[in-house]
Amino acid sequence: MIKFPNELTIAQVDEYQLEIQPIIDENTIITIDDSNLARIDTIGVQFILAIVTYILAQGKELKWQSTSKIFHESIQQLGIQEGILLNYLPN
Repeated sequence: MIKFPNELTIAQVDEYQLEIQPIIDENTIITIDDSNLARIDTIGVQFILAIVTYILAQGKELKWQSTSKIFHESIQQLGIQEGILLNYLPN
C-alpha cells in the first residue's frame, strides 16, 4: 500500500519516490491511501499523477482507499478534476 505522508510538497517528493518505487515494482494491485495528507503543493499533485500514470502503464491494478479533502481541492484548483485521477478517486 502507498500511504502518502502528512505533507507532499517539493521538499518530500524525491525522498518519497524512493520509498514507493519498491511497492509498485513488487505488487500487481496497488492501493493508495492519502487520508493523512494535510498539505500538498502543485509538485505533489503532479507527483501523484505521475505515480498513477506509471502504475497504469505497468498494467497494474490501482485502488484508491481514501481521499483527503485537501487533495480534492488541489486538483480542482489546478483544473484537472476531469483528468485521469478522477477515474480512480472514490466519491
